[in-house]
Amino acid sequence: MSMTIGKKSTGERAFDLLNVVFLSLFAFTAVYPFINVIVVSFSTPAAANQYGLKLWPQETTLEAYKIVFSNKMIWTGYANTIFRAVLGTAMNVLFTVLCAYPLAKRYLPHRSGYTTFIVFTMFFSGGLIPNYLLIKELGLLDNRLSLILPGLIAAFTMIVVRNFFMSLPEEIEESAKIDGAHDIRILFFIVLPVSMPIIATISLWYAVSHWNAWFDSLLFIQSPDKAVLGNVLRKIIIEGSPQFQEYDNYDPAKPQNLVTPDIIRAATIMVATTPILCVYPFIQKYFVKGVMIGSLKG
Repeated sequence: MSMTIGKKSTGERAFDLLNVVFLSLFAFTAVYPFINVIVVSFSTPAAANQYGLKLWPQETTLEAYKIVFSNKMIWTGYANTIFRAVLGTAMNVLFTVLCAYPLAKRYLPHRSGYTTFIVFTMFFSGGLIPNYLLIKELGLLDNRLSLILPGLIAAFTMIVVRNFFMSLPEEIEESAKIDGAHDIRILFFIVLPVSMPIIATISLWYAVSHWNAWFDSLLFIQSPDKAVLGNVLRKIIIEGSPQFQEYDNYDPAKPQNLVTPDIIRAATIMVATTPILCVYPFIQKYFVKGVMIGSLKG
């Protein structure tokens, strides 16, 4: 009697092959638009205007990046976005932790009511006009704090952090209280050091949200020197920056035309998205662990 345990049948091997082919094609369709932007940003106008798949630059040039980095708007947007991402993420994480920690305690009076009230805000909000009027009455128009304070605590993120805190052994905190530690000391010196997976996860969420945000800046910020990178990117891609008007008329017969508006837009997209992409490898090991543990308890 032959043993066939562990050996795949022909049908199973065919299914695995189809799975690999289908998922590879699906992954390619998701990644290719980004690859196309990279290739176009490094290409000459003649190469960028060619038909067909663009998987690598045929004629490489850095002219578009030189033009983008010479634009003062890019550097101003970078400075404002970095300021917003750093300060905003730090405040988001701090206040999310301060809100989630007490709600993780079963002895907190009316804990379910507080949690229900916070979850309610995930489904219903005041709307665009009331939010604008609120920011105006608070005197935060054209103030960088208007980009941080309205979204100081994300309800969903707070629930995830609360669930993570509920999964921690209560004996750790009880032993600290016996030694005379108060709640603030327990939180910052005992709970947070063992909660780095969830802290890294929500830091990534908040940082990406701040880096990509642009609509609130469009509403609340009027000064060009306070515009974030998303608004600068929008101005260049959709509206067209006045500094790039000279590149609008591309003539293939003139070799001195080294770029086109499309190439400049591609280079601008790469300049805007590359920094936040570089963050992922450093905290990827915490990401999955933090999300899975934070979703165990409700």
